[in-house]
Amino acid sequence: MPAKVEKPRHRSPLRLALGKAWFITQRRIEWHASGKTFARQRSAGPLGHLHASHRTPMLRELRGVDMWLQHNKVASLGVAASCIDGLILKPGEVFSFRRMVGKPKASRGFKVGMVLNNGRITQGMGGGLCQMTNLIYWMTIHTELTVIERWRHGFDVFPDSGRTQPFGSGATCAWNYIDLQIENRTPDTYQLRLLVEGKDLCGEWRATVPQRVRFAIAERNHMMRHEWWGGYSRHNEIWRTRHDAVSGTDLGEEFVTENHAIMMYQPFLEQASS
Repeated sequence: MPAKVEKPRHRSPLRLALGKAWFITQRRIEWHASGKTFARQRSAGPLGHLHASHRTPMLRELRGVDMWLQHNKVASLGVAASCIDGLILKPGEVFSFRRMVGKPKASRGFKVGMVLNNGRITQGMGGGLCQMTNLIYWMTIHTELTVIERWRHGFDVFPDSGRTQPFGSGATCAWNYIDLQIENRTPDTYQLRLLVEGKDLCGEWRATVPQRVRFAIAERNHMMRHEWWGGYSRHNEIWRTRHDAVSGTDLGEEFVTENHAIMMYQPFLEQASS
């Protein structure tokens, strides 16, 4: 039975601002007092072995979203990629997306892009960076690295259109308290490559040794549900199967995560009208 999804709550602008300031402060304290060793070293040359790669189109025609916001997102993604590309993740180190990218500012080249605020489409500096955390998360679950912090999207804003990955297989972000953190609990050194190539955002996880295990990602128990308060919610589980990279032997499967989101559109509309 999927988790109960509560009706969205309205909070005053003052309460939202105070809450945001509190969480930003808490995150700064966590960065300095957590005892984690955050990765900072970068290398221009690629490590020898590719473990995972992915690319996603940066320009999509979305209902109710002006294309200039999409083009601004491309610029912001380019700046963020330049902050991370080549990052070396040694054994025991943690990659923090927000710590590496820093605060999005116009003076650093970031632009105003699309931001989702309680399911509503708004505008904000650096909007659209979650496309990068989506890509990094998707690549990471195809490796032996460990995701230690990931925030799921609380709202399903747009209907599936050309979707090639399972619903809920990404990660959202917001400065600075909604972060994506990945820990290297293996004996091997990894490298994260990110770049904007034409109209695509491209990424790779590389390492000093060949990949020992390959992963296949699958969605399970997907459902849409009509909630008591009138809206709809969407749920699923993400699992992965492990295979020996050389022999192909099945090494078993493991649970990755579960997702529960409020739908901001009426399900089955397109199917019913076709």
